[in-house]
Amino acid sequence: MKKLFILFFLTPFVSFATMKIQYALSFPEPQTHYVEVSLTVSGHKNKAMDLKMPVWTPGSYLIREFARHVESLSSTNAKAVKLAKNHWHITPNNTDDIKISYKVYAFELSVRTSFIDADMALLNGASIFLRLDTKENLPYEVSISPSASWKQINTSLQPISGNSWKRIANDFDELIDSPILVGNQAIHSFDVNGIVHTVAMAGQAEYDPKRLTTDMQTICTEATKVIGEHPCKDYTFIIVNASNGSGGLEHANSCVLHNSRTAYTNEGQYKNFLGLVAHEYFHLWNVKRIRPIELGPFDYDNENYTSMLWISEGFTSYYDDLICQRAGILSADRLIEISSSNINTIENAPGNQVQPVCEASFDAWIKYYRSNENSNNTTTNYYSKGSVLALLLDIEIISASNGQKTLDDLMKVLYKKYYKELKRGFTESEFQKETEVIVGRKLDDFFQNYVQGTKTINYNYYFDKAGLKLTNLNAGKVDLGLGASVSNVGGKMTVTSVLRNAPAWKYGLNVNDEIIAIDGYRVGADISQFVNQKNAGDSLKLIINRDGLIRELNMTLEPYSTFSFRLEKVLKPDEIQSAILKKWLNN
Repeated sequence: MKKLFILFFLTPFVSFATMKIQYALSFPEPQTHYVEVSLTVSGHKNKAMDLKMPVWTPGSYLIREFARHVESLSSTNAKAVKLAKNHWHITPNNTDDIKISYKVYAFELSVRTSFIDADMALLNGASIFLRLDTKENLPYEVSISPSASWKQINTSLQPISGNSWKRIANDFDELIDSPILVGNQAIHSFDVNGIVHTVAMAGQAEYDPKRLTTDMQTICTEATKVIGEHPCKDYTFIIVNASNGSGGLEHANSCVLHNSRTAYTNEGQYKNFLGLVAHEYFHLWNVKRIRPIELGPFDYDNENYTSMLWISEGFTSYYDDLICQRAGILSADRLIEISSSNINTIENAPGNQVQPVCEASFDAWIKYYRSNENSNNTTTNYYSKGSVLALLLDIEIISASNGQKTLDDLMKVLYKKYYKELKRGFTESEFQKETEVIVGRKLDDFFQNYVQGTKTINYNYYFDKAGLKLTNLNAGKVDLGLGASVSNVGGKMTVTSVLRNAPAWKYGLNVNDEIIAIDGYRVGADISQFVNQKNAGDSLKLIINRDGLIRELNMTLEPYSTFSFRLEKVLKPDEIQSAILKKWLNN
């Protein structure tokens, strides 16, 4: 029985090991936004196989149904039958080499999707490549025939025999984690710790190449210092400039960034872009290697749930600001202002009292990427809250270690122990345990109240340690108003959001209602004039248009509270507070 068991599994292993998977990509008419894909599977021993296309791409937690853009899948020497939305069963016609051809429409310009036009092709592998449905790690080869006018290719996939138009991935994970840019992009480079960093700039933009690469080099150098080790042999920034470009997506050895082509000449927008650079670059450690255990190996057919995106994204958001401050891009005072802004973001969202940040992480698939007019009332932002929690833990670690350790030391432990030694991600309990070891005490209260719960954070317990004080400038004040956002939409004053427990919420004013009149007066561009002269308990009579029907609403104004937090240094910090603040700000 034992020998039979071994032989049973040995045969398919040998079969897979002799297989060769090759893609050929061509762009005969790029202006039509199509890529033509030829897939050859060699050495399959005339056996049936299954091909699938991912339904999502790692780093963007939403089912995107990439297979909807696949057309005309066929084979000259096999029968292809579609079994599900992203699943094809292939039966060969007495051949060892199966050849499949298909086309993919690509005209969505984002960091998560693919885009092709006459000027360039930006390929996100999850939306282009069908995979062999096996758990075996097989190499995938890609050869590219560019459009006649395209001369450049940039990707972290390694060239085959020095041919830049032929690339290879060790497995499917690497293939779809390596975006490909083909066109006539400008190429710049810089060095960090002996590692070449390539910057591929696609799309027209006015920028200073020397300043940009110098600033990026400084950011990358500071980011590398956090862990103290760079895991890449080389790194590629793919930057696409467009009229309204924004956003980024991390990869293990590269990232894709979108930016407005005019942002480089506006100092504020330029610094925001450098913050994006720092964010996506730091992801090459945090999430690509320091990761929740659920985020790898990936299931490309279904959602991959984790309750720790507040660490993966929130901590990275914290570090992108901290890295920019360490690099001299942001001042210490500006870092403190950003921290205040993050606190205001979460505390002014009623959803922060409804949804724990661990649940916000878990529900990213159905809520974060699918926000609506009520999201502010029901959800919390795991980016902002995770960033705030990272700040509090950083101060706690500095204080508990008498300035000998910072949050950097926790990240180093996670990198060394789980990525390098155990070669896996960490669980929630393991993350808490490692944090407690660094702090030197149990942190059940922190995790139960602020991560798994919705208890209001005792901010000044932490900030006092660093000689900081969080002040609510609205303390003792209440707002009088509708508690609704109203915008001029097509010349009509239309409700765009309603705040939980505010008068509009209680008395039935709805999103999309057009406010026509208040107390018998026609509403103009500003409705504040109708409420500023009122007191708590006064009533308003609203005439509204709801879906073409005229209605009357009677509303009583009630006080409700909003927050305006400002984080500032105390006037006379003691020696310990000054030392902790100095350590935090690296001064």
